This record gives sequence, C-alpha cells and structure tokens, in this order.
Amino acid sequence: MIKHISLFIVLAAVSIQIMAQKKITQTAGRTQLGEFAPEFAHLNDDILFGEVWSRNDLLSLRDRSLVTITSLISQGITDSSLKYHLQSAKTNGITRTEVAEIITHVAFYAGWPKAWAAFGLAKEVWVDDVKGEDAKAAFQREMIFPIGEPNTAYAKYFKGNSYLAQISNSQIPFFNVTFEPSCRNNWHIHHATKGGGQMLVGVAGRGWYQEEGKPAQEILPGTVIHIPANVKHWHGAAKDSWFAHLAFEIPGDNASNEWLEPVSDEAYNSLK
Repeated sequence: MIKHISLFIVLAAVSIQIMAQKKITQTAGRTQLGEFAPEFAHLNDDILFGEVWSRNDLLSLRDRSLVTITSLISQGITDSSLKYHLQSAKTNGITRTEVAEIITHVAFYAGWPKAWAAFGLAKEVWVDDVKGEDAKAAFQREMIFPIGEPNTAYAKYFKGNSYLAQISNSQIPFFNVTFEPSCRNNWHIHHATKGGGQMLVGVAGRGWYQEEGKPAQEILPGTVIHIPANVKHWHGAAKDSWFAHLAFEIPGDNASNEWLEPVSDEAYNSLK
C-alpha cells in the first residue's frame, strides 16, 4: 500500500504551504480522491505530508526534496510528477547549479536516458535562474578567464548584461567579454582606412556572430571569427546559454567604432 501512496504523491500537482511551525499542509488527496478514496486521501494529506514531510527536526525540507527527486529519477518517473517535486526542491532551497550536479551524479547510477529526461524538466523549473548569480558562478567554473566587472561603460550598446575582463594591456591588448543568455550588442562597425577590424575567439558557452546581409554564424569554444574593418556586424549569446569570447582589436589607421541600431527581437529570436 505504501508503494501506491508514493505513486499518488508524485502525481499530485498542488502547492505545498510551509506554515510558521514548518508543518506541511497538503490537500491533493481530498481534492482529487476525497469522495472516492477518503482513507487514501487521509494517508496522503495527513500522514505522508502532514507528518513525514513535516518532521523537519530529523531531515530538512531541502534534504527530503533531494531524496525524493533522486528516487523518482532512479525509478524512471520523469513526467509532470517529477516536475512538481523539482518545483518543491527549488522552493526548498536547491539551486540550479546544485540540481544540475545532483542529476549528473544520479545519471551514473540510474541511467543516462533518465538523466536527460530529468534535465529537460529541471531547465523548465529553473529557467528564471539562467541569468542569476548562481548561473553566473557556474559559468565562471567552465572557463579559465575571469568574467570581470559589469560592462557599464558600453551598457547602452548592449541588450542584457555583459561583463569585461582585460586579459592583457601590452603588445596586443585584449579582453574577455561575457554575455548572459540573450545578451547581444548592437550592430556596429570598426572603421579604419588601413588595417583595423577585430578578431573574436570563443571561450565558453554558445553565441552568435552575424555580418549584415549574411546568415548568423554560431560561436562555440575555439571558434575564431575574423571581422574585417568597415563591416557592419553584431555578436552575443544564444538565448539559452551564457557565452564568452576574447576580443582582439586589430591595429589600424584612423580606427574608430561606430555603434548603430539594436538587433531586432524578431531577427534574434529566429536563431536556433
């Protein structure tokens, strides 16, 4: 009977309210099965949630969420019921970075396909955190160059938040430029009468580069982009990924930068 109770719990897509005394209030059983199976509803709402989940002196809600999502993934329960418990886990303090590590760890014991399915749901639950400090810290761990400071000096030419870190200020000065998801700079031109232009080298994440009149080109770690002088272009992150590239300004005669109009949402959102 306990097995049947567990299956019902993970299918119950209702909110858990944490009371001042940290007692869980659950109503899914009575709402969905109160008339048909009142005893089952009682066990679900009053025993499992009202007592077991509420024993916070033994295990915290965060720990119980961790145990629950691990158990569900291991059983291959990766539908809306897992999403419900992932939402509870987020409410109970499990961060985007932590859930990614949890699912990665579980994958080696429960199976790779189950982890893939779980990641699909976790991305939906933590979608608002893709631009948060937790996501920024996780991205920093992916690359050897620092993210640097907010790019306030050029913020008016960017849509979204970007960051600058000067890597070298001698010989050929260059910067590491980091973009949060969906961030991109305006169309712009590096003018020069001789030489000039810019070179980009992908460092981490996924981004885009586009010259006027040409299809956008994906930038991945190791991708090298050569931008001639006097060519209108833009570059930035993909919608679902942080992105960083090194930016080298090529010396030229009478060099200057001209900032132009923003990249339209319609054009940007068409990129896959």
